[in-house]
Amino acid sequence: MAASFIYDAVRTPFGRFGKSYAEVRPDDLAAFTLRELLNRNPDLDPRLIDDVLLGAANQAGEDNRDVARMAVLLAGLPTSVPGATVNRLCGSSVESLIQASRAIEVGDSSVIVAGGVESMTRAPWVVGKSGKPFPANDLAMQSTTLGWRFTNDRMLDKWTISNGESAEILAERHEITRDAQDAFAARSHRLAAAAWDSGAYDDETFEVPGTGLTRDEGIRPESSVESLASLKPAFRKDGTVTAGNSSPLSDGAAMVLVAAENGPITGEPLARIAGRGVSGVEPEIFGIGPVEAANRALARAGKTWADVDFMELNEAFASQSLACLALWPELDPEKVNIHGGAIAMGHPLGASGARIIGHAAHELKRRGKGVAVVAICIGVGQGLAVVLER
Repeated sequence: MAASFIYDAVRTPFGRFGKSYAEVRPDDLAAFTLRELLNRNPDLDPRLIDDVLLGAANQAGEDNRDVARMAVLLAGLPTSVPGATVNRLCGSSVESLIQASRAIEVGDSSVIVAGGVESMTRAPWVVGKSGKPFPANDLAMQSTTLGWRFTNDRMLDKWTISNGESAEILAERHEITRDAQDAFAARSHRLAAAAWDSGAYDDETFEVPGTGLTRDEGIRPESSVESLASLKPAFRKDGTVTAGNSSPLSDGAAMVLVAAENGPITGEPLARIAGRGVSGVEPEIFGIGPVEAANRALARAGKTWADVDFMELNEAFASQSLACLALWPELDPEKVNIHGGAIAMGHPLGASGARIIGHAAHELKRRGKGVAVVAICIGVGQGLAVVLER
């Protein structure tokens, strides 16, 4: 089988809910990012792109009707370039990269753009449709920004709890204190701010036209354990999970250029996709889904945790991230999210996976060699992971 490589990755800065990208449609966010990726690689003939695979978790509003194909058209690519949208909730853009790498490795494709987009700000309100015409009862709107809607009554009640309640369960089971969660969150903000100041994100981000946003909008460099301690629990009256130690609602897009080594892309790749893993867990503890997924990805790459130089773990919640770290005793926590994470930078669901994959690939290029693990938890009890090597 052929090998698959990441040749480039680019993303928007992530915007806060209702802020800089409030007037930008998700299909435009995706199109701008796709266009930027091609502008950065002028030697690539767009007609040679075999597919564009984008993740999107919502798909209920302006991201409906296959947002990947819409992005292809809006970005001005040839109409011969196809596009497909995939949905594995928070892991959607990791799923898109996994599917792209498989297609390349079996010889079905030579060049694929994988990535994702999400506008949680512009996610619409929706109304369920009655089985009968002209229902006499009142109809209720449901927000599609985040969480369960139109829940099937046959689902177990413990499976349909909020993500925040799940984070509280993990904090209890793994004895993760409020102080530990707040310290983890403060670290995320501190490292993200320092990384932006040092230029660590300059090579992988661009300014969306007309927005003026040049860095991730949610970063608060002044965050500390003391300041975060003042926030009230968000999901339980006596809980430990707060808005400050959770990832915020966000908007953004990210793209990754994936290709075969001897394909039409010139230049040196950033990293090789060395292993992939997917796993399932009980929905009420979805946050530890990455644990087994990463273990499987490492095994398939022929690596162990001792080989890993750094890790990008999507920070849905501080308690969730700390629970995963507790279940990877071989992993040095200081190797995780060395340039901050989603608690600081934001978590636009369909784009987050491509962000952490892209950043890991760029970091491997800066180092010149190494092994990186990228992992993400997924609501309703799943996890995805990939191993990158240079």
